[in-house]
Amino acid sequence: MGIHPELATMPVEPLTAPMVGFAKRQKKGQTNAFHSHDCAQLYHVISGSSAVETDCGTYFVPPERALWIPPGLEHRGRYLSDTDIRFVYISPDLLEGLPDKPQVVQVTNLLRELILEFMSYPRHEANNGPAARISAVIIDQLKLLPAAPLQLPMPADLKLRDVCTAIMRCPANIPALAEAASRTALSVRTFERKIKAETGMSYRTWCRQVKLFRALELLSLGRSVSDVAYKLGYEEPSAFVATFKKAFGVTPGRYFTDAAND
Repeated sequence: MGIHPELATMPVEPLTAPMVGFAKRQKKGQTNAFHSHDCAQLYHVISGSSAVETDCGTYFVPPERALWIPPGLEHRGRYLSDTDIRFVYISPDLLEGLPDKPQVVQVTNLLRELILEFMSYPRHEANNGPAARISAVIIDQLKLLPAAPLQLPMPADLKLRDVCTAIMRCPANIPALAEAASRTALSVRTFERKIKAETGMSYRTWCRQVKLFRALELLSLGRSVSDVAYKLGYEEPSAFVATFKKAFGVTPGRYFTDAAND
């Protein structure tokens, strides 16, 4: 079972079927321009890794995960390694019961095989027959998938965003709460209140999420657990492993292996 050659070209909107596929390989370091779609998009990473940037935050998409992108959301992909992607575009008519906000989801073995099977058909066959029935099952599966904690929400306030952007660039040297507040000319209490209101997280939790987010990027590139731990400012790898396991339920060494075997 392979990808139908027709699916190597970008589909033209509006869609010619309720669901349309597109397969592409992106090179490491490539960044797309910001864009949006009139339809919804499932952004499924087969191998490699990608960070998808939006106004509401950045989403990390490692292998065997997918990003659900609702219609109209401005986004762009930044490719952290050579990445194979399967895009599934879904008509707005089929979105009842599906999220109205972006979220990363775990791609189960069943969903992965359904997507691959769907992409073995030419696009004109997606309106009826086996491809149409497969697309209906894909929609049902998407409604059952839990979200993964792979979002890094960004504040809208420009001063807060500047501080958060600097932390993202260098998560090994995170400023203390009082220093971060001083950079925004706010009191500590006001700074804490505003960042919680705009990101849904405390400053401490947001900073921890930055480190986890960067850890996933580095691990996806093949860096060792100890190397990642020291690069992110942990004194010992054991502290990093404990934080990672608390967040994701598995150790860093098992994270990608478990995803591939799901």
